[in-house]
Amino acid sequence: MMQLHDVWVNWFEGEENGYNVCHFHEWRRDDGIELLDQVPLLYITEALFDYIENDMLDLPKEMLDMMYKRAYVKKGQERHVLDYACVITDGANILALDTIGYHIPIRKSRLIPRQEQLVFEMIKKSKVMDFSFKRRSHQKEYHILSMPPELAIGLTRRERQLKHVMMMGLDQLRTANNIEELRYWLTEWNPKKYPYLRMMDADAVWKALYNGVKHGWSKEHEELCEKLVKGQPFLERMWEIENAQHYQNARQKSRNQ
Repeated sequence: MMQLHDVWVNWFEGEENGYNVCHFHEWRRDDGIELLDQVPLLYITEALFDYIENDMLDLPKEMLDMMYKRAYVKKGQERHVLDYACVITDGANILALDTIGYHIPIRKSRLIPRQEQLVFEMIKKSKVMDFSFKRRSHQKEYHILSMPPELAIGLTRRERQLKHVMMMGLDQLRTANNIEELRYWLTEWNPKKYPYLRMMDADAVWKALYNGVKHGWSKEHEELCEKLVKGQPFLERMWEIENAQHYQNARQKSRNQ
């Protein structure tokens, strides 16, 4: 079995969508980076890679058996064994995973570019391992709190995070389904809709609001998000954390220039 050594990982926990497992250029200073002293490398099919990267489902038993207690993490001078951890590739994409003792990929990470290049070099003369797994019985379902990739691809880490905060606020609006509230927020987003609001029921107002904001990210999105989270401590805190990080990065970039 192929093994990698001294692998830096930045775990994203509980992520069912690969677009939220940030690539190296989006890692932050305050992320909890770990060093895997040793970890098995598995060359798998594209179908299995997608199944692991974009879901939180049981890993194939044969795959679990193959990686069992073969990975070690370095913490200070101590070396700790991990029950089920490995790096996977389908020949085009690469992902590290750790089940933290379960049978599903709880934690996922990208690798740094130098180690990605090493992975591609290592698999050149290797064959794909075709593990048997239970494929999804239906197409994966996305929803307002788990956006389809086309609504997130192309956004920065900060934009994806703020968009998720905005969607959480919108989800609360939809759950309350107060037509006057919905009309207010649609007017905030698109004042041109105001003359037609009295002719629209709650469903029509909601669809106009959601369809209006779901694509991309802009200054207008950010302003709506900031207004939407006010008075909601949990969402306000998420907003503040993301913006504090943004301004810290901007100051650091300014000092480096």
